[in-house]
Amino acid sequence: MTPKKKKKSPAARKTPKAALLGVGLDNDDGHKRITTGEQFAIVGGSEETHGRMTETVVKTFEELKSRRKHLHTVEPQELAEILHKSTPR
Repeated sequence: MTPKKKKKSPAARKTPKAALLGVGLDNDDGHKRITTGEQFAIVGGSEETHGRMTETVVKTFEELKSRRKHLHTVEPQELAEILHKSTPR
């Protein structure tokens, strides 16, 4: 007898998953910095690096919204362009 497979709900089958992860490696002040959102997580980094990553992610999602796109639907090349454009100089 084979075990029954659980059926996924229609919402679970249709909801694609995508997220951005930022990892900062230049922290030497002992602080543990973590910032999370619905589709991103930023961990570590110095105060400056963590802030820049956070600003980049916020601007990236604003740009995606203005283009009427979702993270799970945007092509990698377009996402790279948006991230580059969104990074503070």
